[in-house]
Amino acid sequence: MSTKTEHNALGSQHKVTHCNCAQEIVDSLNNYIKNHPECTVYQNSLMSSLIAGVYDSDVTISDLLKHGDFGLGTFNHLDGELVAFDSNVFQLRSDGSARTAKHSQKSPFAVMTFFKPDIEHHFSHTATQQEVHDIINQYVPSDNLFCSIKIEGEFDLVKTRTVPRQEPPYRPMLEAIEDQPIFTFNNETGLIAGFRSPQFTQGINVAGFHEHYINEQREGGGHVLDYQLKKGKLQIGVISRFTIDLPCQSTFLEANLMPDDLNQAIQQAEN
Repeated sequence: MSTKTEHNALGSQHKVTHCNCAQEIVDSLNNYIKNHPECTVYQNSLMSSLIAGVYDSDVTISDLLKHGDFGLGTFNHLDGELVAFDSNVFQLRSDGSARTAKHSQKSPFAVMTFFKPDIEHHFSHTATQQEVHDIINQYVPSDNLFCSIKIEGEFDLVKTRTVPRQEPPYRPMLEAIEDQPIFTFNNETGLIAGFRSPQFTQGINVAGFHEHYINEQREGGGHVLDYQLKKGKLQIGVISRFTIDLPCQSTFLEANLMPDDLNQAIQQAEN
């Protein structure tokens, strides 16, 4: 397998991996996994648990950082969005602000990995969120693998939302998001961290793309609804290992994790 840098017709620079056959792809992936045992998607609890209203856990930020230096999730009480990169963890709050998370804070749901990008793509022209996703899908056409995604650059706009902190007795997530604020960040430099997860993980995780944004000043951000990238760098890590830790508290054990409308509920909660 060989890798080289190419430029497309728009002037975007990217590293392209050329494979001679399907078996070479399999052999290369297996060799990569063998030599990079840290490349695992680690998850605390389930997305369906959040949908059911299980918003508390004993898992701390310190615990999460043992499983990865990059990821996203939320905090106990559903108190804002979590974004992590370079072992830095931030809490994106319902007023649109951001602050450094304390290692003692806890999370009822998070997805973490040690970020090891295999693919790099440079944008010199404007690209919509859908166009960026299309490029990721071109690089990694198999939906049966996870992708960790990091985008650093200048954005014409980023549209986000953040769920307000909840207090017990907790409402189900679809009720909690009814009054979520929406923010638009214009003409900023910032970072998007996220994952593309296989369709078969829906309910366990969020199938498809799940992205969180934080600006360069680390003062604002949220769960990404839409964006337009002006120019920047996309990095993709391809991952084939998935580990889940399930909670043991009674609220989780008694929750209905397979409601009839689970897929629709997740799509409504995430989009």
